[in-house]
Amino acid sequence: MSLEDNRREYNFGELTRESLLDDPFAQFDLWMNQAIESQVQDPTAMSIATVDDQGQPSQRMVLLKHLDSRGFVFYTNLESRKATQIKRNNKVCLHFPWLQLDRQVIVGGSAEPLPRDEVLNYFLSRPVESQLGAWASKQSSVIDSRQALVDKYSQYQEKFASGDIPLPDFWGGYRIVPTQIEFWQGGEKRLHDRFRYQLNYSSWEISRLSP
Repeated sequence: MSLEDNRREYNFGELTRESLLDDPFAQFDLWMNQAIESQVQDPTAMSIATVDDQGQPSQRMVLLKHLDSRGFVFYTNLESRKATQIKRNNKVCLHFPWLQLDRQVIVGGSAEPLPRDEVLNYFLSRPVESQLGAWASKQSSVIDSRQALVDKYSQYQEKFASGDIPLPDFWGGYRIVPTQIEFWQGGEKRLHDRFRYQLNYSSWEISRLSP
């Protein structure tokens, strides 16, 4: 089958203005819970897009770790490419691809560094293996081989074998504070349903967008 012929009909459901909740965070929470209940693989996985000094965008998948009315939270190495670009331009875009439900959510906003106490609380809740992985990986840097990474992990495993693993200075997190959130539901005949919540001062305006 050619790429041009690789298509299917979107007939999972529809999204109407009447069914939308007034609060985009409540609407997102509803869809997230439905994705989890439907056993969508990695429902908290989201692509985050950042831009470098030349205007070249880049994307990568991270995991949503917290959500409230303040925004979407994820954690990362603060010396990584994404963090370096956020320091220079904190405008970012998130994308949640719940393809099994013919759904997508797109979030546009600004990234704000998390307070150190929030980062510490989350870091201490991680499995020991993940804590050691944070120390071992100098994220986005060039390495000679996978074995070099494994060896670095083993070094830190030995170093912290007899006590708690401290929070690295180079590890932290961000809260994405949204100014717009779009909900996309695939529709038959490519007549998809798209609704955008746009922040207007302290209230959200909802608009239907053409697919």
